[in-house]
Amino acid sequence: MREDPSFQRDDFVRERFSGALPPQEDRPSRAKLFWRRQRRLVRPAIVFLVVMGIAGAAGRLLYDAASEERFAPLRARLVEMEPLPIRHIVINGRGMTSEASIQEALGTSVGRPIFGFSVEAARQRLDELPFIDHATVERHMPDTVIITLVERTPIAVWQDRGHFMLINRAGEEVSDQGLTGKNAQAFLQLPLVVGEGANTAAASVIDALNKEPLVKSQVTALIRVGNRRWNATLKDGTTVMLPEGEEAAAFTRLARYQQSMRLLERPVQSIDLRLPDRMVVHQPPQAVPPPDGAKPDPSSPTPPADSTKQP
Repeated sequence: MREDPSFQRDDFVRERFSGALPPQEDRPSRAKLFWRRQRRLVRPAIVFLVVMGIAGAAGRLLYDAASEERFAPLRARLVEMEPLPIRHIVINGRGMTSEASIQEALGTSVGRPIFGFSVEAARQRLDELPFIDHATVERHMPDTVIITLVERTPIAVWQDRGHFMLINRAGEEVSDQGLTGKNAQAFLQLPLVVGEGANTAAASVIDALNKEPLVKSQVTALIRVGNRRWNATLKDGTTVMLPEGEEAAAFTRLARYQQSMRLLERPVQSIDLRLPDRMVVHQPPQAVPPPDGAKPDPSSPTPPADSTKQP
């Protein structure tokens, strides 16, 4: 039986090129070639993200107040190795505190190393400033320091037993140390609240008064009565008696009367608004003329005698 020549030829080809041609299953597919190319592109990006993540974690550790002292040597070493200068200082929440005092308390400035100061020590110095309730200081890598302030903003001047002090919305005293002339002028426009307990109850009545500009422009003081309700004193000395807990409604009524009849500019002694359905206005007492034949007051000057002679 003769052997098929084609089989012999195939065997010869396989034997001749067995070392040159890879097996069929070892040849890379199109998908494998695609992913090999993608890995070459993605690998640098992954390395960059890992490096940035490590730098960010290091920055957060160095910011953490509890680890400030522990990482001080590392921070100093980082400053020596790579200064990373501050390029931006962002201040949020500043109203009454001067920027110069904030910069001084921060203890660093633009151009200096971002790791060259302690955020915890800076925060403590900021908290000691007159109008600061509390502050936070953060490093944002690679070149930004962010300061966030919560200030104790005065809303009124409280007079108690002859003493005057600035108070905030909670009724707490606001130190007047560090006041500038500009701030002092602004505080002269603040409402005056008088009496025991006036400080803690002032915020709500001041909010109600601020909603009625016509009335606010005539009020010079708010006086706490019996730690229960308020009297408002007007520019001309008139007393307005306000109902307990209904100050907003009373101010709205006053604004309506002021607009229609200029009530707050009339010469009256007091205006009683304690009853919701009526208003009682007390006129000042009228001077009573002396009766006929009454002796003149010896303190009054005597008119000169008429020296003109009649013909």
